[in-house]
Amino acid sequence: MKIELDAVGKGRREHALPLTSAVFESGRATLVVAETEQRPTVLGLIASGRMRPDTGRVAIDGRTDSAALRRRVAVVDAPEISEPEPNVTLAGVAAEELMFAGRRSDPLAVRRWLEQQRLGDAASLPVSNVDPADRVRALCELAVLRKGVGGLVLVSPDRHGGEPAAWWAIAEDFAARGLAVLVIAGQASAPVAEPTAPAAEPDRSTSGNHSRSATARPRLRRLTARTKGGRS
Repeated sequence: MKIELDAVGKGRREHALPLTSAVFESGRATLVVAETEQRPTVLGLIASGRMRPDTGRVAIDGRTDSAALRRRVAVVDAPEISEPEPNVTLAGVAAEELMFAGRRSDPLAVRRWLEQQRLGDAASLPVSNVDPADRVRALCELAVLRKGVGGLVLVSPDRHGGEPAAWWAIAEDFAARGLAVLVIAGQASAPVAEPTAPAAEPDRSTSGNHSRSATARPRLRRLTARTKGGRS
């Protein structure tokens, strides 16, 4: 599965989301940098077919099909969209997601699932108090239980604190399992996806915003979305 975002933008003069191009595909973890509170969620919704861009195009395997995107790509932990309520326990979040995935969701089944994920000790914690890396891992594991999901869009994992390298390693682990993984985070998190080899020079053959892309390992790609104008 390959998802391409071609110069997508949202809002008047692209204030909600400046023109952004990126690609994420099965077996790769891709980091896109998006700043401000609103833009990561807007980009996540567009990348998963849940919001129509005002400009540009989103394609899945070469075709425009928002319904297929919604079926195949899960939006994980997007603020005010798919993030769990902060005071709900991790067990409560797991129970709800297991139910939506058509799995057993009784207390015994939830406990067993959490223990399998080595998260049994965090079962009774409000999800807002769960270790940031454990939160990301749990929510991603729950998302891929849903039938047909082959891609994840993880929105702003950096807002929970912790080490960016920890959630980036989780993203790479899911990519290694064959999923297409897009992580949207702030500029401060960009170094976690820096290549170990010298980065390729930006493509200067086109005008407007540029994205830098480099491969450190066969399944690692970094794309940094640059913006036009000031902060919205």
